[in-house]
Amino acid sequence: MSGTYLGMPAFPAAAHEAVRDTTLRGNLRHATHTIRAKRARAVAEVEDWAQLREAGKRIKDHTLRHLDEYLVRLEESVTAAGGVVHWAADAEEANRIVTELVKATGEAEVVKVKSMATQEIGLNEALEAAGIRAYETDLAELIVQLGKDRPSHILVPAIHRNRGEIRDIFAREMGEWGRPAPDGLTDTPAELAEAARLHLREKFLRAKVGVSGANFMVAETGTLVVVESEGNGRMCLTLPETLISVVGIEKIVPTWRDLEVFLQTLPRSSTAERMNPYTSTWTGTTDEDGPRVFHLVLLDNGRTDTLADEVGRQALRCIRCSACLNVCPVYERAGGHAYGSVYPGPIGAILSPQLRGTGSDIDASLPYASSLCGACYEVCPVAIDIPEVLVHLRERVAQGGPVTREGNRVVLRPAKGHAAERAAMRAARWALSRPGALRAGQRVASRTRRLHPRTLPGPGRAWSGTRDLPPVPAEPFRDWWQRTHGGRKDAK
Repeated sequence: MSGTYLGMPAFPAAAHEAVRDTTLRGNLRHATHTIRAKRARAVAEVEDWAQLREAGKRIKDHTLRHLDEYLVRLEESVTAAGGVVHWAADAEEANRIVTELVKATGEAEVVKVKSMATQEIGLNEALEAAGIRAYETDLAELIVQLGKDRPSHILVPAIHRNRGEIRDIFAREMGEWGRPAPDGLTDTPAELAEAARLHLREKFLRAKVGVSGANFMVAETGTLVVVESEGNGRMCLTLPETLISVVGIEKIVPTWRDLEVFLQTLPRSSTAERMNPYTSTWTGTTDEDGPRVFHLVLLDNGRTDTLADEVGRQALRCIRCSACLNVCPVYERAGGHAYGSVYPGPIGAILSPQLRGTGSDIDASLPYASSLCGACYEVCPVAIDIPEVLVHLRERVAQGGPVTREGNRVVLRPAKGHAAERAAMRAARWALSRPGALRAGQRVASRTRRLHPRTLPGPGRAWSGTRDLPPVPAEPFRDWWQRTHGGRKDAK
């Protein structure tokens, strides 16, 4: 987890503060509604969208089942093409590898193309601690970095900022990071983009080391793929002499033919484009073009543990399109920062607790950051059943804490809190497994229904404070059935 998220409160507390920010809610509402409307039109153009979605799901599931084989094949292909592959078990190891690689070049600065994996491990902070400055070159990431902020969206990290705020950030901060913003800068998109272009151009021309992620890795050829809309990524991938790519192990696809499916579904689901303006691919190194040295850091950082969960592993299908964020009513009102992770929204609510465990307050609260409306599943281009995983993780949180390993023994640590919920579930299990006790309880509840409170006491007040308690019927169903159908054979 990135250091910028340390100390974040649990989701309910963070969301409670976020919904009070009317500017934030206005920015999010305008942006998410605009993006999802454009996405719906782009998807409607494709007659076989359902088949593409199913194909993407099957490719990802097949790859995850044989991930060990495809990772070995990828390493062999990258090495044969002139690259060097490094394996990182966790964030600390990945940061150490990248820091040592940069130091070996003798450089003290790097340019970065947008990479959620490097944000996940806190690479910028690790490099800074080693005296190396990292410059974000994606426009939205640049806004976040200059504003000393945190990303709040997968596709549009600065979605919580409006044009006036961006202008103020550029005018105030650009001079501290390099070329200052032009005098008299306005908030028109063209002027803001031009200010960013001029600011970044000098960094591209000076930098000797680039750091990237990747949207996909093709096992059969060792090719890495980055899709983007601005061209800053293309500059970062081609101009530096050394390129270091940090990529999660789940981003692999077996063949180029498999890649074809995702190059149709990803742009329409994310930017609502038929294809991305810039699709950059690179395979190792070449004497004629691009970096002379290429390093690939394959990142685990909890992915293998996630893969071991038969229900939760479907989160690893994610291609980071952000479609689920744009339709989520909870994200629209709370914003991305409330999730306390580089992965916000519905996908973050199932991915972060699996990568980091559910031992902290923030991660234990994320599976509950949803109304389970199912809109996220409907728009997911790889058919991740996010509501199913949310319920699965809620069960894990209620039953116990994070799964840990002591030697060869797997241990489920007791969870903090949730004692009342566990007690209620045990009581329900006891009653539902004893028909006589259940029937007696139903009769008592029906006969005393006039005495029932309208709100629950104690911890239950949080539930009944925002919804009506369901009324208890005057007669249990079993009694009604016996009274009305008692003489019939099917009454049993």
